[in-house]
Amino acid sequence: MLVVWSTALVVPRSGGALAERRTKEHGPVAAEALQTPLFNPAATAQVAQFDDRHFCLVVDDALLNPDELVQFAAERRAEFNSVDFSHYPGIYRMAPAELSERLTDYFQLHARRRFDARRCVETICRYSLVTLPPQALHPIQWLCHRDDVGLDARLSMQASVLYLFHDPELGGTGFYVPTHSAAATGALFADARLASPSAFAARYGLSPGYMHESNAWFRRIGGIAAKWNRLIIYDGGMLHASDIAAPDRLSADPESGRLTLNGFFTCRRNLR
Repeated sequence: MLVVWSTALVVPRSGGALAERRTKEHGPVAAEALQTPLFNPAATAQVAQFDDRHFCLVVDDALLNPDELVQFAAERRAEFNSVDFSHYPGIYRMAPAELSERLTDYFQLHARRRFDARRCVETICRYSLVTLPPQALHPIQWLCHRDDVGLDARLSMQASVLYLFHDPELGGTGFYVPTHSAAATGALFADARLASPSAFAARYGLSPGYMHESNAWFRRIGGIAAKWNRLIIYDGGMLHASDIAAPDRLSADPESGRLTLNGFFTCRRNLR
């Protein structure tokens, strides 16, 4: 169910508190400056409510000039690298520092209060392209996932995805809940990280490929379709997966592939 939460959004200030990141996951943050206002004050914002607990914020026509972000990525396509710090099935490039700052400001002004999030203490922002064919996926990549694994219990993580492609067949994002106990689900994820594809498939009855529907271990509770210039924001602790039902359409070209701008916001939890 979609519920309108605002139709006139305030444009965030251009400054922000993000410091330059130099760890492997954060990468060297690019210093390129944005020349124009970023967010669209006439964007349409809604809440997609999946059940009593799970929801996703959906902002359509989010940016004023989304083509500029695609052009930026296309001009730097040689700077995209394989992801070796997580199980993301593709390539990435860190976003410019100012873009990260503006996205953080937008999150704090328009989304943070809807989550268990008090103050944003860290943001990671990067361009991403899903590129791996199904036969190249490791078992952990056959499954939905959470973004907040290993996070300090005093912190929460929210995530955002900005779709920067026109072809909806490249896929949006699906959301899931486990159908087994926490112990059994934990064992599934542990084996998915270590087992060979054949051993994992035989043990759990799962087939190789991208997850885009319910299976014996997870129930799909909803999904957000991909749409040009659509921004979604959700709890990083909610299980989710890219809805890639047509992997033959994937490409490493930012101008034709499944280009997204991904944000991860680590926040202090609300005081109890």
